[in-house]
Amino acid sequence: MMRAIWLALCLVCAALSTEAAPSPSGEHASIGERLALGLEEAGLPEEVVIFGIATLPIVELRGAVPAGHVLMDVPSLAGPARAAASVKIYALSVAGNMLPVPFILLLLGPVSRWLMRFPAGKTFFDWLFARTRRKSASIEKYETLGLTVFVSIPLPVTGGWTGAVAAFLMGLSFRHAMLSIFLGVLISGIIMTTLSLMGWWGAVIAGIALLALALGALRRKLNGLSEKPEQAGESERPET
Repeated sequence: MMRAIWLALCLVCAALSTEAAPSPSGEHASIGERLALGLEEAGLPEEVVIFGIATLPIVELRGAVPAGHVLMDVPSLAGPARAAASVKIYALSVAGNMLPVPFILLLLGPVSRWLMRFPAGKTFFDWLFARTRRKSASIEKYETLGLTVFVSIPLPVTGGWTGAVAAFLMGLSFRHAMLSIFLGVLISGIIMTTLSLMGWWGAVIAGIALLALALGALRRKLNGLSEKPEQAGESERPET
């Protein structure tokens, strides 16, 4: 249920981010937009700002795409200029989101083993691995395909960073992990770009998605609760 709500809220924020221009101070902007405004004020080129935001954990591509649309003022463009700006933002966001992935896949094992010799390091990696296992438990059955789907959903708890940690815990080969995460990032970028371009229509679609996902989660929850008493009753029946 909460996963469905997070997904829809994320999609709503992405869709609305290009409709209203942020204030000069960035007070009403999203995290990605605040980062974009701050880095732009520091004199960095737009391309560097978008790429840099996409490399960050938590924010990743889902923050870089809508922030890039605001930074480049895509809503004010039309025709080929609008399409070119969107493609540019998409490519920069995908490249930035993928940059940390190979390093996580290659270095997480040795780095975590070394740092877990210390109490603080052990506490952190125990938390990180337990959290990732909880979030990615449903994808282990389908391995590479499941990882692609997991990364492609633009949620705060999914993406290239979490996908790389999940691939490490699942024991996937470097090649399979890279391919699955790359495909997931490509799909996530398409979703975020589409919603950012659609504006208020994207928010409507996200709202419908929220309603459908929430109702589905509630229905599964109620079905699970109704099955438990029946199973308990069957277990209490005396054998004949």
